[in-house]
Amino acid sequence: MDRRNFFKKATLAGAGAVLIPEILNAAMPESKEISKIAASIKKEGTVILFQGDSITDAGRKREDEDTPNKQSMLGNGYAMFTSAQLLADNGDKNLQIYNRGISGNKVYQLRERWEKDCIDLKPDVLSILIGVNDYWHKKKHNYEGDLAKYDADYRDLVAYTKKQFPAIKIIICEPFILAGGTALDETWEGEFSGYRNVAKQIAKDYNTKFVPFQKVFNEALKKAPASYWGGDGVHPSMAGAQLMAQAWLKSI
Repeated sequence: MDRRNFFKKATLAGAGAVLIPEILNAAMPESKEISKIAASIKKEGTVILFQGDSITDAGRKREDEDTPNKQSMLGNGYAMFTSAQLLADNGDKNLQIYNRGISGNKVYQLRERWEKDCIDLKPDVLSILIGVNDYWHKKKHNYEGDLAKYDADYRDLVAYTKKQFPAIKIIICEPFILAGGTALDETWEGEFSGYRNVAKQIAKDYNTKFVPFQKVFNEALKKAPASYWGGDGVHPSMAGAQLMAQAWLKSI
């Protein structure tokens, strides 16, 4: 990234920060409740794991993945912005934060690597954002999975994790799209909603925290177009990633 592009992107992110409180207040009404996740984070040595696909991966360096809290391991997306805030706010708690998102993953691929990339880390707090590839790869890469498989695979993943760690705090993030993105066509709006609904229902059924990213981005699109928050409609920009981080933090 050259100097000019850096300052251009930093300016866009700064403008996004001005909009973010207004967007979040519209999408996520204020709650007085202190969640069990927030209480868990305040404990000494809490392990936090971000899991998902390219939106979570965000260019993280695999060779650094075993070193918690390292910026290169956390990538350049919402997981890094969220982690930075958590670490800044809890400097005396020795938090251990990891990012093990992998670009292109669908739910069944998370399950295939779950022992190494989740269970072995023994997380106290687990955040999952998955679903866009379970739909997109049907259209783009001849993937044969469907909504029923997404539902079954996701439920199996959550149930297995809770069985291994009964006290774990799980955050299920809503898969989302940004209307007007260059990678989307007219079929996305209707068909992809089923995947969002499944994620929300699983969060309800397993009593996990749910981050309503679609609702947040719908509000964001009233302030600026998809080209600002995430040009292709799937992968967030710097401002979009910061918006996601603040929505995640507000949800807990």
